[in-house]
Amino acid sequence: MTSKRPLLPGEGPLARVRPVVAFVLVLGLFVTGVLVGGTLGAALLGVLILGAGVLLAATWKVLSPAQRTLRVVVLMILVIITVELVVKIPTR
Repeated sequence: MTSKRPLLPGEGPLARVRPVVAFVLVLGLFVTGVLVGGTLGAALLGVLILGAGVLLAATWKVLSPAQRTLRVVVLMILVIITVELVVKIPTR
């Protein structure tokens, strides 16, 4: 039995956005940022970091500690990837 309810019920502007659209947008920003690289790629990933940070701050009170931890870890990984694009740390 599956339930079609929002993960975090709300009436905000993102409540009307379909999850598939949000996923494709985030995936597109991430892939484009990594493939472009350099400062432009870091700027695209910066937009992603900013958006994820705002969403994390807005939902912090309703998230469980495990959910908070996972989201902070994902945000930190995104920051590390962005810094790597700017500093150009060799991967091999």
